[in-house]
Amino acid sequence: MFIRQMHYLLALAKTGHFGRAAEISHVSQPALSTAIQHLEEELGVTIIKRGQRFQGFTEEGERVLQWAQLLAQNWEGMRQAASQNSNQLTGILKMGAIPTTLAVTPLITGPCQRSYPGMAVKLVSLCAEELIRQLDSFELDLGLTYLDDPRLKGFKTLPLYCERHVLLARNPHPGLLKNSPGWRDVAGLPLCLLTQNMQNRRLIDAAFREAGVTPNIMLETDSIFALYAHVRSAGLYSVVPHSMLIQFETAREVTAMPLSPELSRQVGLIVRNRDLPPPILDAAWQIALQLDLQPQFDSLIAASY
Repeated sequence: MFIRQMHYLLALAKTGHFGRAAEISHVSQPALSTAIQHLEEELGVTIIKRGQRFQGFTEEGERVLQWAQLLAQNWEGMRQAASQNSNQLTGILKMGAIPTTLAVTPLITGPCQRSYPGMAVKLVSLCAEELIRQLDSFELDLGLTYLDDPRLKGFKTLPLYCERHVLLARNPHPGLLKNSPGWRDVAGLPLCLLTQNMQNRRLIDAAFREAGVTPNIMLETDSIFALYAHVRSAGLYSVVPHSMLIQFETAREVTAMPLSPELSRQVGLIVRNRDLPPPILDAAWQIALQLDLQPQFDSLIAASY
């Protein structure tokens, strides 16, 4: 009962509504409310601000909620450890990735699930800020993001590759193919780029500012796949991480050209520091340690010419 009470609290914190919390917990609303009331009686504190509807957690309730997050995570780790037997490890690996790294995630999840067929993966696309928040609240096990973010202090990190940006084009001007295009050359092209709220776009904007030019932006989108579609079918150019080329037929459809000066950034995995990580997270981490992604991504640039 105690573990169920923890999950009921987490469901209520996630939904902010007793009915929806009961629904995702697969219990009736009275059962959920009664379980939380029993927890309050056992702890001797009021956890929920009550009215006609859910009004939030009390100050004591917020502290209880932090422990509930930790206890639920440890319970899942204990459950995995109890059933762990070589490659029979089972459970759900909850992974978050910033949008520009989504193309890379199969190269991580694939080896994990081949080694541990009982491993399921829940993968979500998140901005870096939300990814860090969900790791802190134990909603995620693992994150894939830029490693130069100052907010990552206190997290355990694993560098996987250095992301290099390339100019993507369907039928590039011959002059662009002779030498690596500079940022002044790129600025005059009809461009499609990610929206300004995304880290990748802010990095590209900084490169244009440093070159003292204003880019000719014809289209903005929050989808890396929409960028590719507009390069392939609308005659636009784009600046993208070279890792995304792994998902597209670049040799036949588009050309990826290195930029000068090069724009690069370290990408890797992040987890919360903990003495006893859940077995399923530890297994994924050990597999990631053996990955060698950089040569694979770098070769895609040469292959597109």
